[in-house]
Amino acid sequence: MSPFVSVVVPAYNEEPVIEATFGRLKKVLDDLEFEYELIFVNDGSKDGTLAKLRHIASEHSQVKVIDFSRNFGHQIAVTAGIEKASGDVVVLIDADLQDPPELIRDFLDKWREGYDVVYAVRAQRQGETWFKRWSASVFYRTLRRLTNVDIPLDTGDFRLMNRNVVDSLREIRERHRFIRGLVAWVGYRQIGIPYVRSDRFAGESKYPLSKMIRFSLDGITSFSYKPLQASTTLGFLGAAIGFVGILVILYLRLFTHLTIQGWTSLMVMVLFIGGIQLLMLGVLGEYIGRIYDEVRDRPLYLVKELLNFNDAEKDRRKQ
Repeated sequence: MSPFVSVVVPAYNEEPVIEATFGRLKKVLDDLEFEYELIFVNDGSKDGTLAKLRHIASEHSQVKVIDFSRNFGHQIAVTAGIEKASGDVVVLIDADLQDPPELIRDFLDKWREGYDVVYAVRAQRQGETWFKRWSASVFYRTLRRLTNVDIPLDTGDFRLMNRNVVDSLREIRERHRFIRGLVAWVGYRQIGIPYVRSDRFAGESKYPLSKMIRFSLDGITSFSYKPLQASTTLGFLGAAIGFVGILVILYLRLFTHLTIQGWTSLMVMVLFIGGIQLLMLGVLGEYIGRIYDEVRDRPLYLVKELLNFNDAEKDRRKQ
């Protein structure tokens, strides 16, 4: 069985590595002797990424480029590539070459065995700090405990999906997207393949700590209500502690001469209750903010230019 393979590659400021990424992907796909398309999504890059993609697309008709009007984020770029992919199977891979394109061969072998999703499991993570490895491990395990969706541990977006899974993802229009969670949510038959994740070939990581925290919040709030449920638990706990404190103060006042002097105990209780309230308001704010984003119903992204897509595809994009 010879599938038509679509490979989606989101790119943001990847000028130092984009040509090497194309070269390795092309070599792997040419060796497979399948028909394929390479869809690069330029996510508002500010360097020479788009210029290099233009040059590559001008020389290779199987290379297609989606150029965003601005930076919309990695997960939205992946979404745009999925929506434009026409293959029987779709492979997601980042442009930084930390994920080896050669693993696509193994993905296809598993797909032929009947699996709908084949994802890469990071058995080792080379070139990453201990904090990055530790925080990633904590995030995946915390997310798994908080949600009812069986999201595989230590996985990224590097994976293969068949057409049924891709069509299911295209029906999901939520804005704060967590692709690996959505793929787990749609179900179907899935399997993981362990691999060693390499250091970046060139350039800098596009996920500093602030973006990692935001991405983590997107993953948790998209698939779990437990933070909201925790607010109820903390509310009862705070009320119980406050009630016990009142009983202690009344007992000391009515039955002993050990009345509490000054304002220390009062301030401790006020700060404790106030802290819990502010924390829970923050949790509520995260969920309400996401509701606000959804009800505005703005487009997920805006396309500035399409390269090497035929006229029918361009007309469909304008609809």
